Amino acid sequence: MKTQNLKPVLKKMFLPILVIALTFNLSSCVEETNTTKATVNSADEKGDLFQSDMDLTGKKIGYCSPSLNAPYYQALLQSIQSSTEKNGMIFFSADGQDDINKQIAAVEDLITKGVDVLLLNPKDPDALVGVTKLAKEAGIPVFIIDSSIDPSAEYVTTIQSNNLANGALAGEWLVKKMGNKEMNIALLSGNAGNPVGMTRKQGLLQGITEEQLRTQGKINLNVKTQAYTEWSYAGGLKAMEDILVAHPDINVVITESDVCVLGAIKAIKQAGKTDDILIVAAADGQKEAIKYIMDTEFYGCTAMNSPVQIGKNAVEYAVQYMNGKRDFAKTSFTAPLLITKENAAKYYDPKALF
Repeated sequence: MKTQNLKPVLKKMFLPILVIALTFNLSSCVEETNTTKATVNSADEKGDLFQSDMDLTGKKIGYCSPSLNAPYYQALLQSIQSSTEKNGMIFFSADGQDDINKQIAAVEDLITKGVDVLLLNPKDPDALVGVTKLAKEAGIPVFIIDSSIDPSAEYVTTIQSNNLANGALAGEWLVKKMGNKEMNIALLSGNAGNPVGMTRKQGLLQGITEEQLRTQGKINLNVKTQAYTEWSYAGGLKAMEDILVAHPDINVVITESDVCVLGAIKAIKQAGKTDDILIVAAADGQKEAIKYIMDTEFYGCTAMNSPVQIGKNAVEYAVQYMNGKRDFAKTSFTAPLLITKENAAKYYDPKALF
Protein backbone atom coordinates (compact mmCIF):
# COMPACT_ATOMS: atom_id res chain seq x y z
CA MET A 1 0.00 0.00 0.00
CA LYS A 2 1.45 3.35 -1.02
CA THR A 3 1.69 6.04 1.63
CA GLN A 4 2.94 9.61 1.61
CA ASN A 5 4.07 11.68 4.60
CA LEU A 6 3.81 15.46 4.48
CA LYS A 7 6.85 17.02 6.18
CA PRO A 8 6.31 20.24 8.16
CA VAL A 9 8.64 22.30 6.00
CA LEU A 10 6.81 21.20 2.85
CA LYS A 11 3.49 22.07 4.41
CA LYS A 12 4.63 25.64 5.07
CA MET A 13 5.57 26.03 1.41
CA PHE A 14 2.59 24.13 0.05
CA LEU A 15 -0.43 25.42 1.96
CA PRO A 16 -0.57 29.02 0.70
CA ILE A 17 -0.28 27.76 -2.86
CA LEU A 18 -2.92 25.11 -2.19
CA VAL A 19 -5.47 27.58 -0.87
CA ILE A 20 -5.03 29.95 -3.82
CA ALA A 21 -5.17 27.15 -6.38
CA LEU A 22 -8.19 25.48 -4.86
CA THR A 23 -10.09 28.75 -4.57
CA PHE A 24 -9.48 29.35 -8.28
CA ASN A 25 -10.57 25.82 -9.17
CA LEU A 26 -13.78 26.14 -7.15
CA SER A 27 -14.80 29.40 -8.78
CA SER A 28 -14.05 28.16 -12.29
CA CYS A 29 -16.17 25.02 -11.73
CA VAL A 30 -19.13 26.95 -10.33
CA GLU A 31 -19.33 29.12 -13.44
CA GLU A 32 -20.14 26.14 -15.59
CA THR A 33 -22.39 24.36 -13.11
CA ASN A 34 -25.88 23.25 -14.10
CA THR A 35 -27.29 22.10 -10.77
CA THR A 36 -30.28 19.83 -10.52
CA LYS A 37 -32.04 18.17 -7.62
CA ALA A 38 -30.52 15.36 -5.59
CA THR A 39 -32.49 12.12 -5.62
CA VAL A 40 -32.62 9.47 -2.91
CA ASN A 41 -31.11 6.18 -4.07
CA SER A 42 -34.20 3.99 -4.02
CA ALA A 43 -34.91 0.33 -4.53
CA ASP A 44 -38.22 1.30 -6.18
CA GLU A 45 -36.68 3.38 -8.98
CA LYS A 46 -38.85 3.16 -12.11
CA GLY A 47 -37.24 5.86 -14.27
CA ASP A 48 -38.47 9.28 -15.33
CA LEU A 49 -40.52 10.32 -18.35
CA PHE A 50 -39.05 13.30 -20.22
CA GLN A 51 -40.67 15.82 -22.56
CA SER A 52 -39.89 15.19 -26.23
CA ASP A 53 -41.22 16.78 -29.42
CA MET A 54 -40.10 13.77 -31.42
CA ASP A 55 -41.19 10.15 -31.21
CA LEU A 56 -38.50 8.36 -29.22
CA THR A 57 -39.81 4.88 -29.96
CA GLY A 58 -37.00 2.68 -31.21
CA LYS A 59 -34.21 5.15 -30.47
CA LYS A 60 -31.15 3.38 -29.08
CA ILE A 61 -29.25 4.47 -25.97
CA GLY A 62 -25.93 2.72 -25.40
CA TYR A 63 -24.20 2.81 -22.03
CA CYS A 64 -20.70 1.51 -21.26
CA SER A 65 -19.64 1.10 -17.63
CA PRO A 66 -16.00 0.62 -16.58
CA SER A 67 -17.20 -2.27 -14.43
CA LEU A 68 -20.33 -3.70 -12.88
CA ASN A 69 -18.46 -5.13 -9.93
CA ALA A 70 -19.71 -2.53 -7.44
CA PRO A 71 -23.13 -1.47 -6.13
CA TYR A 72 -22.64 2.09 -7.43
CA TYR A 73 -22.13 0.91 -11.02
CA GLN A 74 -25.10 -1.43 -10.77
CA ALA A 75 -27.35 1.35 -9.47
CA LEU A 76 -26.16 3.71 -12.21
CA LEU A 77 -26.86 1.14 -14.92
CA GLN A 78 -30.32 0.41 -13.46
CA SER A 79 -31.16 4.12 -13.42
CA ILE A 80 -30.11 4.63 -17.05
CA GLN A 81 -31.95 1.52 -18.20
CA SER A 82 -35.19 2.34 -16.38
CA SER A 83 -35.36 5.91 -17.72
CA THR A 84 -34.38 4.79 -21.23
CA GLU A 85 -37.12 2.17 -21.39
CA LYS A 86 -39.65 4.44 -19.63
CA ASN A 87 -39.31 6.78 -22.63
CA GLY A 88 -39.88 4.02 -25.18
CA MET A 89 -36.24 3.70 -26.23
CA ILE A 90 -34.04 0.61 -26.56
CA PHE A 91 -31.26 0.15 -24.03
CA PHE A 92 -27.87 -1.38 -24.90
CA SER A 93 -25.42 -2.11 -22.07
CA ALA A 94 -21.71 -2.88 -22.24
CA ASP A 95 -19.37 -3.79 -19.37
CA GLY A 96 -15.69 -2.82 -19.48
CA GLN A 97 -14.98 -5.51 -16.85
CA ASP A 98 -12.46 -3.23 -15.12
CA ASP A 99 -10.10 -3.53 -18.09
CA ILE A 100 -9.19 -0.63 -20.39
CA ASN A 101 -8.88 -2.77 -23.51
CA LYS A 102 -12.18 -4.50 -22.84
CA GLN A 103 -13.92 -1.17 -22.32
CA ILE A 104 -12.55 0.17 -25.59
CA ALA A 105 -13.78 -2.94 -27.39
CA ALA A 106 -17.16 -2.68 -25.66
CA VAL A 107 -17.62 0.92 -26.83
CA GLU A 108 -16.61 -0.02 -30.37
CA ASP A 109 -19.29 -2.72 -30.29
CA LEU A 110 -21.94 -0.18 -29.24
CA ILE A 111 -20.87 2.08 -32.11
CA THR A 112 -21.18 -0.85 -34.52
CA LYS A 113 -24.71 -1.52 -33.25
CA GLY A 114 -25.66 1.99 -34.36
CA VAL A 115 -26.78 3.51 -31.07
CA ASP A 116 -28.27 6.99 -31.37
CA VAL A 117 -26.54 8.26 -28.21
CA LEU A 118 -23.53 6.87 -26.34
CA LEU A 119 -23.28 7.29 -22.57
CA LEU A 120 -19.72 6.55 -21.45
CA ASN A 121 -18.29 6.17 -17.96
CA PRO A 122 -14.55 5.97 -18.75
CA LYS A 123 -12.22 3.90 -16.62
CA ASP A 124 -9.30 6.07 -17.71
CA PRO A 125 -9.45 9.76 -18.76
CA ASP A 126 -6.96 9.29 -21.61
CA ALA A 127 -7.47 5.77 -22.96
CA LEU A 128 -11.08 6.31 -24.08
CA VAL A 129 -10.42 9.49 -26.07
CA GLY A 130 -10.00 7.54 -29.32
CA VAL A 131 -13.41 5.85 -29.18
CA THR A 132 -15.16 9.19 -28.68
CA LYS A 133 -13.63 10.31 -31.98
CA LEU A 134 -14.85 7.11 -33.63
CA ALA A 135 -18.34 7.82 -32.29
CA LYS A 136 -18.29 11.33 -33.73
CA GLU A 137 -17.25 9.98 -37.13
CA ALA A 138 -20.28 7.69 -36.93
CA GLY A 139 -22.54 10.62 -36.04
CA ILE A 140 -23.10 9.45 -32.47
CA PRO A 141 -23.06 12.08 -29.68
CA VAL A 142 -21.15 11.06 -26.55
CA PHE A 143 -22.08 12.01 -23.00
CA ILE A 144 -19.48 11.36 -20.28
CA ILE A 145 -21.09 10.36 -17.01
CA ASP A 146 -19.87 9.99 -13.42
CA SER A 147 -16.14 10.16 -14.22
CA SER A 148 -14.07 12.49 -16.43
CA ILE A 149 -12.27 12.36 -19.77
CA ASP A 150 -9.43 14.32 -21.33
CA PRO A 151 -10.62 17.62 -22.91
CA SER A 152 -9.31 16.46 -26.30
CA ALA A 153 -12.12 13.89 -26.46
CA GLU A 154 -15.24 14.44 -28.58
CA TYR A 155 -18.16 14.70 -26.20
CA VAL A 156 -21.18 16.88 -25.48
CA THR A 157 -20.99 17.28 -21.71
CA THR A 158 -19.82 15.54 -18.55
CA ILE A 159 -22.60 14.66 -16.09
CA GLN A 160 -21.48 14.06 -12.53
CA SER A 161 -21.96 15.13 -8.94
CA ASN A 162 -20.26 18.36 -7.87
CA ASN A 163 -17.23 16.69 -6.35
CA LEU A 164 -15.44 19.91 -5.47
CA ALA A 165 -18.43 21.52 -3.77
CA ASN A 166 -19.40 18.30 -1.96
CA GLY A 167 -15.85 17.88 -0.66
CA ALA A 168 -15.82 21.48 0.53
CA LEU A 169 -19.07 20.98 2.45
CA ALA A 170 -17.58 17.94 4.21
CA GLY A 171 -14.36 19.80 5.05
CA GLU A 172 -16.27 22.74 6.48
CA TRP A 173 -18.40 20.40 8.58
CA LEU A 174 -15.28 18.77 10.01
CA VAL A 175 -13.81 22.06 11.22
CA LYS A 176 -17.12 23.10 12.78
CA LYS A 177 -17.30 19.74 14.56
CA MET A 178 -13.70 19.73 15.80
CA GLY A 179 -13.43 23.42 16.66
CA ASN A 180 -9.99 24.24 18.03
CA LYS A 181 -9.22 20.61 18.86
CA GLU A 182 -5.95 19.43 17.30
CA MET A 183 -6.57 17.25 14.23
CA ASN A 184 -4.18 14.47 13.26
CA ILE A 185 -5.54 13.53 9.85
CA ALA A 186 -5.20 10.40 7.73
CA LEU A 187 -6.33 10.71 4.12
CA LEU A 188 -7.74 7.64 2.37
CA SER A 189 -7.73 8.05 -1.42
CA GLY A 190 -8.98 5.89 -4.27
CA ASN A 191 -6.01 5.54 -6.59
CA ALA A 192 -3.20 7.81 -7.72
CA GLY A 193 -4.03 10.29 -10.46
CA ASN A 194 -7.76 9.64 -10.60
CA PRO A 195 -9.33 12.98 -11.63
CA VAL A 196 -12.54 12.52 -9.64
CA GLY A 197 -10.63 11.51 -6.52
CA MET A 198 -8.28 14.45 -6.90
CA THR A 199 -11.19 16.88 -7.18
CA ARG A 200 -12.86 15.44 -4.10
CA LYS A 201 -9.60 15.70 -2.19
CA GLN A 202 -9.21 19.31 -3.31
CA GLY A 203 -12.72 20.03 -2.07
CA LEU A 204 -12.02 18.50 1.34
CA LEU A 205 -8.81 20.49 1.81
CA GLN A 206 -10.49 23.64 0.48
CA GLY A 207 -13.35 23.28 2.96
CA ILE A 208 -11.03 22.66 5.90
CA THR A 209 -8.69 25.57 5.18
CA GLU A 210 -11.42 28.08 4.30
CA GLU A 211 -13.43 27.29 7.44
CA GLN A 212 -10.32 27.48 9.62
CA LEU A 213 -9.40 30.85 8.15
CA ARG A 214 -12.94 32.12 8.58
CA THR A 215 -13.41 31.00 12.18
CA GLN A 216 -9.86 30.75 13.57
CA GLY A 217 -7.81 33.09 11.39
CA LYS A 218 -5.22 30.40 10.69
CA ILE A 219 -4.62 27.11 8.89
CA ASN A 220 -3.64 23.92 10.68
CA LEU A 221 -3.85 21.22 8.03
CA ASN A 222 -2.08 18.42 9.84
CA VAL A 223 -2.30 15.58 7.32
CA LYS A 224 -0.06 12.91 8.82
CA THR A 225 -0.33 10.39 5.99
CA GLN A 226 -2.14 9.40 2.80
CA ALA A 227 -2.92 5.88 1.62
CA TYR A 228 -4.50 4.48 -1.54
CA THR A 229 -7.34 1.98 -1.25
CA GLU A 230 -8.06 1.23 -4.94
CA TRP A 231 -11.70 2.13 -4.20
CA SER A 232 -12.28 -1.11 -2.32
CA TYR A 233 -13.29 -2.42 1.10
CA ALA A 234 -10.21 -4.65 1.23
CA GLY A 235 -7.95 -1.76 0.25
CA GLY A 236 -9.44 0.46 2.95
CA LEU A 237 -8.99 -2.23 5.58
CA LYS A 238 -5.33 -2.80 4.70
CA ALA A 239 -4.59 0.92 4.51
CA MET A 240 -6.14 1.61 7.89
CA GLU A 241 -4.34 -1.29 9.54
CA ASP A 242 -1.03 0.14 8.33
CA ILE A 243 -1.95 3.70 9.33
CA LEU A 244 -2.92 2.75 12.88
CA VAL A 245 0.45 1.06 13.38
CA ALA A 246 2.50 3.90 11.91
CA HIS A 247 0.36 6.75 13.28
CA PRO A 248 -1.46 5.71 16.47
CA ASP A 249 -2.32 9.36 17.21
CA ILE A 250 -4.69 9.67 14.22
CA ASN A 251 -8.02 11.12 15.35
CA VAL A 252 -9.55 12.11 11.99
CA VAL A 253 -9.93 10.14 8.75
CA ILE A 254 -10.93 12.04 5.61
CA THR A 255 -11.67 10.12 2.45
CA GLU A 256 -12.55 10.59 -1.21
CA SER A 257 -15.35 8.02 -1.08
CA ASP A 258 -17.42 5.99 1.37
CA VAL A 259 -16.10 2.78 -0.15
CA CYS A 260 -12.52 3.78 0.71
CA VAL A 261 -13.36 3.93 4.40
CA LEU A 262 -16.09 1.32 4.95
CA GLY A 263 -13.47 -1.44 5.06
CA ALA A 264 -11.25 0.74 7.26
CA ILE A 265 -13.95 0.79 9.93
CA LYS A 266 -13.19 -2.87 10.68
CA ALA A 267 -9.59 -1.98 11.48
CA ILE A 268 -10.71 0.97 13.60
CA LYS A 269 -13.09 -1.27 15.56
CA GLN A 270 -10.46 -3.97 16.04
CA ALA A 271 -8.09 -1.35 17.43
CA GLY A 272 -10.78 -0.15 19.85
CA LYS A 273 -10.64 3.38 18.43
CA THR A 274 -14.22 4.09 17.39
CA ASP A 275 -14.43 6.65 20.22
CA ASP A 276 -11.16 8.30 19.18
CA ILE A 277 -11.48 8.68 15.38
CA LEU A 278 -13.94 10.80 13.39
CA ILE A 279 -14.63 9.87 9.74
CA VAL A 280 -15.57 12.42 7.07
CA ALA A 281 -16.25 11.43 3.44
CA ALA A 282 -16.38 13.68 0.38
CA ALA A 283 -18.79 11.22 -1.36
CA ASP A 284 -20.89 9.01 -2.09
CA GLY A 285 -23.94 8.66 0.14
CA GLN A 286 -23.68 4.87 0.09
CA LYS A 287 -26.40 3.26 2.19
CA GLU A 288 -23.90 1.55 4.54
CA ALA A 289 -22.28 4.92 5.24
CA ILE A 290 -25.63 6.62 5.85
CA LYS A 291 -26.54 3.85 8.30
CA TYR A 292 -23.30 4.44 10.22
CA ILE A 293 -24.04 8.19 10.31
CA MET A 294 -27.51 7.47 11.72
CA ASP A 295 -26.37 4.95 14.33
CA THR A 296 -22.88 6.05 15.46
CA GLU A 297 -20.85 9.11 16.38
CA PHE A 298 -17.64 8.12 14.56
CA TYR A 299 -18.97 8.47 11.00
CA GLY A 300 -19.65 12.18 10.86
CA CYS A 301 -20.82 12.94 7.34
CA THR A 302 -20.74 12.07 3.68
CA ALA A 303 -21.88 13.88 0.53
CA MET A 304 -24.43 12.75 -2.03
CA ASN A 305 -23.16 11.28 -5.27
CA SER A 306 -26.42 9.78 -6.46
CA PRO A 307 -26.08 7.22 -9.28
CA VAL A 308 -29.87 7.38 -9.64
CA GLN A 309 -29.88 11.12 -10.31
CA ILE A 310 -26.82 11.01 -12.58
CA GLY A 311 -28.46 8.25 -14.63
CA LYS A 312 -31.69 10.22 -14.97
CA ASN A 313 -29.83 13.37 -15.98
CA ALA A 314 -27.83 11.47 -18.59
CA VAL A 315 -30.95 10.11 -20.29
CA GLU A 316 -32.73 13.47 -20.05
CA TYR A 317 -29.80 15.24 -21.73
CA ALA A 318 -29.70 12.54 -24.42
CA VAL A 319 -33.39 13.19 -25.13
CA GLN A 320 -32.77 16.93 -25.24
CA TYR A 321 -29.92 16.40 -27.71
CA MET A 322 -32.09 14.28 -29.99
CA ASN A 323 -34.66 17.08 -29.88
CA GLY A 324 -32.11 19.58 -31.15
CA LYS A 325 -30.54 21.11 -28.05
CA ARG A 326 -26.81 21.86 -28.48
CA ASP A 327 -25.96 24.54 -25.91
CA PHE A 328 -24.86 22.22 -23.10
CA ALA A 329 -22.33 23.38 -20.50
CA LYS A 330 -19.15 21.34 -20.75
CA THR A 331 -19.78 20.02 -17.23
CA SER A 332 -23.25 19.46 -15.75
CA PHE A 333 -23.46 18.84 -12.02
CA THR A 334 -26.10 17.44 -9.72
CA ALA A 335 -26.77 19.61 -6.66
CA PRO A 336 -24.24 19.48 -3.79
CA LEU A 337 -25.68 17.85 -0.67
CA LEU A 338 -24.12 16.99 2.69
CA ILE A 339 -25.54 14.07 4.67
CA THR A 340 -25.24 14.29 8.45
CA LYS A 341 -27.05 12.79 11.41
CA GLU A 342 -29.67 15.54 11.11
CA ASN A 343 -30.88 14.49 7.64
CA ALA A 344 -29.50 10.96 7.14
CA ALA A 345 -32.84 9.17 7.65
CA LYS A 346 -34.30 11.13 4.72
CA TYR A 347 -31.75 9.64 2.33
CA TYR A 348 -31.55 6.10 3.68
CA ASP A 349 -33.17 3.18 1.87
CA PRO A 350 -31.96 -0.20 3.17
CA LYS A 351 -33.25 -1.94 0.02
CA ALA A 352 -31.41 0.32 -2.44
CA LEU A 353 -28.63 -1.17 -4.56
CA PHE A 354 -26.26 1.55 -3.38
